[in-house]
Amino acid sequence: MALLALATAPLSAGAEMFSETMRDGKISICVEAPNTADGNTVTITPSGLANDNRLVTFTTDKEVVRAWMEDIKGDGTHEFFIQLRQPGSGGYGEVKAYSTNGDKSLSEIFIAPPEEKDMTGYMGHDEFELVENTLVRRYPVYQEGDSNADPTGGYRQFQYKLEPGEAGWIFRLDRVVEY
Repeated sequence: MALLALATAPLSAGAEMFSETMRDGKISICVEAPNTADGNTVTITPSGLANDNRLVTFTTDKEVVRAWMEDIKGDGTHEFFIQLRQPGSGGYGEVKAYSTNGDKSLSEIFIAPPEEKDMTGYMGHDEFELVENTLVRRYPVYQEGDSNADPTGGYRQFQYKLEPGEAGWIFRLDRVVEY
């Protein structure tokens, strides 16, 4: 299902409608977002799931910058990720993660938030990757007096492991590394 082009301003200069279709075998996941300032509704369209291919939507004030699919559990089924970024010089980021539940239906994977003490010196510029079945979030650490363009505190990296939760999957914070 394609989104209609909207005649509204983008979230940030250079932002364009986001549309990415990820495929692996019979499974495909299409992620679309207009990336507009007056409401960014992200639409996820699954195809090929055994039990439920209903659309999933959510609204955000961030723009979608990337989407990718992996088999992080190593069980032959799929998880996928949507990277979001707040417009502006800081680029405050977040990632949303979903499981295909054995390639049968979609559900969001809860990502445990870091503790407040671990966010000291945070001013955005997040990067997200999957490294050896670990979700990694890293960002530069800012010291008092640093400009947004010149962090001096090194980097902080959060490493999350995927675990079964009470009613679905959860990325639990496994390690915080500074370098």
